[in-house]
Order: sequence, then C-alpha cells, then structure tokens
Amino acid sequence: MIYKLLRYAIAILFGSIGYVGADALSTLILSLWDEKILQMGAFGISIIMILYYTIGTLIAAMIGYLVSKYILRVGLTIAKQIERILSRVPSQQLVAGTIGLLFGLIIANLIGMAFERVPIIGSYLPIALSAVLGYIGIRLGMDKGPDLYKAMVSYTFRGLRKKSEPTKKEVSPQSYKGATKVLDTSVVIDGRIMDIVKTGFLEGPFAVPVFVLEELQKLSDSSDTLKRNRGRRGLDLLQSMREELENSMEIVDFDYDDMQEVDLKLIRLSIDKGWKLITNDFNLNKIATLQGVSVLNLNDLANAIKPRMMSGETLSVHIIKAGKEPHQGIAYLDDGTMIVVENGVDYVDQVVDATVTSVLQTSAGRMIFARVEEPEE
Repeated sequence: MIYKLLRYAIAILFGSIGYVGADALSTLILSLWDEKILQMGAFGISIIMILYYTIGTLIAAMIGYLVSKYILRVGLTIAKQIERILSRVPSQQLVAGTIGLLFGLIIANLIGMAFERVPIIGSYLPIALSAVLGYIGIRLGMDKGPDLYKAMVSYTFRGLRKKSEPTKKEVSPQSYKGATKVLDTSVVIDGRIMDIVKTGFLEGPFAVPVFVLEELQKLSDSSDTLKRNRGRRGLDLLQSMREELENSMEIVDFDYDDMQEVDLKLIRLSIDKGWKLITNDFNLNKIATLQGVSVLNLNDLANAIKPRMMSGETLSVHIIKAGKEPHQGIAYLDDGTMIVVENGVDYVDQVVDATVTSVLQTSAGRMIFARVEEPEE
C-alpha cells in the first residue's frame, strides 16, 4: 500500500514539473498558433491552452509513474546502505556527530551572513563554509563527543552518589548486571554453559541471536543422526535456560542479510552492541579476538581449573593403546586429558608409574608428555 502511494506521489510530482515546464514553453507555443484559434473558448479561457497544459501535465505524470519503480528501487538500496553504515556506528558517536554537524552549520551560516554583501563570492561562501565546517563538526563530534559524554556521566554519577550516600546500604548488589554475553552454536550444543551458570561463576544477561536458532534448527532437521541429535540437544538446552533464567535469557531478533557465515554475524553483532562472546570454537575465538571482541572460551575455563602438572611429577596411568610414534603409549586422565607415554608401548593394558616430562597447553586442550623409566640392567 505504501509502495503504491509513493509511486502516485512521484507521478504527481512529475506532473507538477510538467505543468511548470509547459508554462515556461507557453510563449513559444503561442507564437506557433493563429491568434483566432487561441481565442476560441469560453469565459476568456482558451480551449487550446487548456488542452496544452492538461496534456503536458498528464504526459509528465505518466512518465513519473513509469520511472517511479526504478526511483524507489534505487532509493531503497541507498537507504539500506546508509542504514547499514549507521548501524555500525555506536549510538554515542552518532548522536555526538549529529550535534557536531548542527553546530558546524550554525557557525557557517553566522560567518556567511557577515560576508553576504561581498561581490561575487558573497552568495557562494555560505555553501562552502557549510560543507567545510559541517564536516569538521561531524569529525570533532564523533572523536571527542563520547569522551565528553563519559565525563558528564561520571560527573553526574558522582553527584548522585554523594546525594544517595545515606541510603547506600539499601542498594542490592543484584541490581547491577554485567555485560550481555552472546552464546554461539558450539556453546549451546556443548551444554556445559548451564552447569557453569548454576554454580554462580558466570552471570547473565545472555543473548542468543535468531541466526543461531536457525542453525540449530537446520542441524535438528538434518538427515545425519549425529547432527540431528546435536541440534535437538542445543534446542533443549535453550528451552531449559529460558525456563530457569527468565530475566537473564533473551532471544535477539537481529540479523545481517549481507552475511552468510554465522561466525561473522556473531563477531559483527558483538562489535555493534559491545557484547561479550561465549564460544568453544577455536577459530572463532582467534578471529574475534583479533577484531577486538571480548571472548569467553569455555575450553580455556576448563583448562584453567584442571590440576597443574609439573615436569618431574610421577603419575600412575593406565596405558590403553599404542601411540603413533614407535615406543609410545597413550593414556588418559579422568578429565579426558591425553598422556603420551614414551617407552609405554610395552605396557599396553597395564598400570604403570610415569614421570611427566612436559605439558602442552592450548585453547584446544591440554596434552601431557611422560616417560616410563626403564629399569637399569
């Protein structure tokens, strides 16, 4: 409905332009027609001139209606591009830049009024000043505006804190919430996030974008049994989180149509909103960190709370299979950490004492290297 109204509005605008153009050319038309023909009409109104203006207006309106579809398509494309650019700009910078632009235009017009009567350049100087000072105002506003805003907020907060010092004890710590944390698909499927939240070591609010839900839906509808089970487990976890964390769990109806990769959407959303990203994905962790996103990796957390192993410590391990290299045996700790045991191939299916030689710690996990000391002959 709105689209049709816009097309009609453009047609009316073109019709008005056609009428103005016909009026401008009326002198030329009058010179081509006989004066007696032009005088034909009633009440002093020439029929020829009425037809001339009517046809000119209708032709222009028809042209406007025909080209309105193209004009609207180009206009909507430009509007989406501007919206996409502005959505990347933080709200504080956007407001500060707009205020800077207004101040720049006001100053430009005040200076332009002083040079209004100067010959030649007097009429064009305000235009040039508006462009230059408007741009300077935008840049200064976007660069310095957030700092001024923070200073004003800090000053206001200090004033309010001084006034509220007598009732300071009445403020509950639960009224303060941390930064919003975005959950990616790997964390939802993993399932450990709910257990960590229950322990109180990680607090909300939590946000799950709609494109993560769509990816989970695709997994749950997959013909692959493993993928289908993972997708359904993720959806069940989100349902449990919504029931148990009513005030700290939110489904964010926010998407980026110009992107296909879910990982890139998560990074862009975290940057635009200033949110933290919770993930188990090693590559997403690296890319997001390089782009300045604050990342919480559950694998890093799991590795951090594992018992530290030092070189020289002795472990009692059960070697379950041979390793890839000759003379190596493979064992595992109770938490799943793999131990590569030198000289352990001869002790498969046996429990032996091995001495730790080194520990390899990465975001992808931890690996321990140990050695079974051969008895001296």
